[in-house]
Amino acid sequence: MTKSILVIILSGILGTSGMSLVMWLITRSGLTNADMIRAVGSIYTRSYKNALLPGIIMHFTAGIIFAFLYVVFLSLFSLGSVGAYIGMGAMTGVFHGLVVSYLLVVSVAEHHPLEQFQKAGSEVAAAHLFGHIIYGLIVGAVIGYAGVKFL
Repeated sequence: MTKSILVIILSGILGTSGMSLVMWLITRSGLTNADMIRAVGSIYTRSYKNALLPGIIMHFTAGIIFAFLYVVFLSLFSLGSVGAYIGMGAMTGVFHGLVVSYLLVVSVAEHHPLEQFQKAGSEVAAAHLFGHIIYGLIVGAVIGYAGVKFL
């Protein structure tokens, strides 16, 4: 059981790292402002300058918590291979990303304290959807490879 918990925590850390890298690359490319870590951190700090550390802490904490939820959900299915876990992880990431993208565009952006995060159109939603798919792929791969299940 302890090994499973550590694997799930690792999957959350790796998934969040992969997602964060994708979001950083999207922002860095100039496609859209997908700087989710600073966006989340600045909700609490009300400052872009001081948002990085709180954003990292909140984002990785959420990533670890969601990894546990992904494992519970994926355990409902009879997945027989790592590939099946990766596929179901990605599909779970699609659903997760659609929910987050909708909430982001509809409610978070309009109430965000910083102007640069108040505009969240379809490009930002697509970036978040893609980031969550990457998260699900990685979480699925790690838990599938380790054979972790709940239930």
